[in-house]
Amino acid sequence: MTNIWTGVRERVLALHTAPRMSEVFGAVWLEDQGHRFELLPPLTPDELGELEREIGVRLPEEYRTFLAEVGAGGAGPDYGIFPLQPGTESTKARAKNLAVPFRPQEIGDLFDEHQYNEPAGEDFTDAEAFSAAYRAWDTRDDELREELFAGTLYLSCQGCGYYTVLAVTGPEAGTVWDDVQALGEGVAPKRHNGAERMTFAQWYLDWLAHAERTAGKDPQRTT
Repeated sequence: MTNIWTGVRERVLALHTAPRMSEVFGAVWLEDQGHRFELLPPLTPDELGELEREIGVRLPEEYRTFLAEVGAGGAGPDYGIFPLQPGTESTKARAKNLAVPFRPQEIGDLFDEHQYNEPAGEDFTDAEAFSAAYRAWDTRDDELREELFAGTLYLSCQGCGYYTVLAVTGPEAGTVWDDVQALGEGVAPKRHNGAERMTFAQWYLDWLAHAERTAGKDPQRTT
């Protein structure tokens, strides 16, 4: 057990009855949607061990202890934390090739160069040659997008095609990033109080403090 998550589950669940809980982004939308400050039960030690065997890596410590002490998904930043439980297809789908280290700078440079070299019709005198070149470029584009997010786990949806991901392997492990492909870009680090990186716990606890202020709930009261 750690101290970082002490009382956090209780603080989150208390917001379910806060006077302005619906004003927190993602808590309530489309009348019957939203996380509503509900959390899945935490994973048991056996479940956590099974999960890590399935994905083939040990999760970063802050996220690992969150799953074990706060919940396996539910209320959180954006539209809430995606569930992460052993034996589910959704868990496998969100884990992006975790055997490979997350290398945002190296793959990002290749991705940027590739985008710059997108074939243009005016550079070809033959339509068939342009079509073949573009198909090859598009195939490589898909490959680079997959490589760009290798070593990450998708945490949440921000809406409008944007996502938050957690670096699981490599030197950036434990930090959170934005999937900004909807902007035509790739991945960008979240920053924290002037620092170049933000950890999972900083991301979640900042959100919780903001949610408490917005919802009008005294963070010292959990009932």
